Amino acid sequence: MDTRTLPTETVMIDAFLENDPSYDGIFWAGVRTTGVFCRPSCTARRPNPGNLSFFATPREALQAGYRPCKRCRPLEIDDETPDWLQPLLKAVEDDPTRRWVDADLRARGLTPERVRRWFKRTYGMTFQAYSRARRLGSALSDVQDGRGVGRAAFDAGYDSLSGFHDAFRSYFGAAPTELGAAPIVRVDRIATPLGPMLAGADDTTLRLLEFTDRRMLETQIRRIRKALRAVFVPSSSPIIEQVRRELGEYFAGRRTAFETPSAGVGSPFQKEVWALLREVPYGETRSYRDLAVVLGRPAAVRAVGTANGANPLAVVVPCHRVVATDGSLSGYGGGVWRKRRLLDLERTSGAAGAGAAGARAAESGAG
Repeated sequence: MDTRTLPTETVMIDAFLENDPSYDGIFWAGVRTTGVFCRPSCTARRPNPGNLSFFATPREALQAGYRPCKRCRPLEIDDETPDWLQPLLKAVEDDPTRRWVDADLRARGLTPERVRRWFKRTYGMTFQAYSRARRLGSALSDVQDGRGVGRAAFDAGYDSLSGFHDAFRSYFGAAPTELGAAPIVRVDRIATPLGPMLAGADDTTLRLLEFTDRRMLETQIRRIRKALRAVFVPSSSPIIEQVRRELGEYFAGRRTAFETPSAGVGSPFQKEVWALLREVPYGETRSYRDLAVVLGRPAAVRAVGTANGANPLAVVVPCHRVVATDGSLSGYGGGVWRKRRLLDLERTSGAAGAGAAGARAAESGAG
């Protein structure tokens, strides 16, 4: 097992003891006293940390003699949106103005408590809060399209204009008429092998792509909101679906560059650095000093590192390809272990691609 591809043992112990679902797919834990291995989010009784072993893949856990836990089923493919919930999410997207109550969920064969737990874990809010945010987002779109506030309130399911105004101001921090020209940034979560990411996009451009456990995430959101004078609404969009598809291809080793229109919000210097990051070839690295020299500011190594850390478009703008002058890995907001996994993926996929290309060339020459 290559333990360099894992988070630190302290991080994994904390995540496992706290049943942290954001680490599902990142590592698996074997429990020596029971002989089983589990996902980090497993709800089985927590063992003594000294009885834990950690693995980068289920295969490694099986090879070490552990059997899969019957409660969390670690061999099953982990989809961020479970099959039982997908029809409900589709219904919300098909009619975002609908007001949902627990009776509606039970009529669909769903347990309100189970739905509530999933939404709290995934979005940090209850299903009712999520659907209310979708209604208000739809109402804001109606107002911006020229509909009257009264009509937008009625279509959003509000019986009184005052109730609509109160809910709108509580969520957006302003009255509907004050946000008539505000850009809408739609945000949705994307499952990846390195943990969930939060994507945010306006009508034409990806503005945010970050791992949900990064400490800078809230700061990134505030910066984008302030710079664009935008409002954030939970919802998917064509831009988000495009980057979701491209991320899947990237992690499968089938994509080396992203085509989703994207632009980070930042200072002129930060944007210069981010533009250089896009030029670092797939599977290669550059040092912070290398970038500073290309910028014509060889003494600005620290400033380059700061700009690199402020990149709001993880993976798409490959800040993970920047390393220290001695080649060591450091300075990645998503965690050095993620940086290593991304570089390992690109080097492995790049080598495989080169080998396949060489084989095709040899076959062509032989013909």
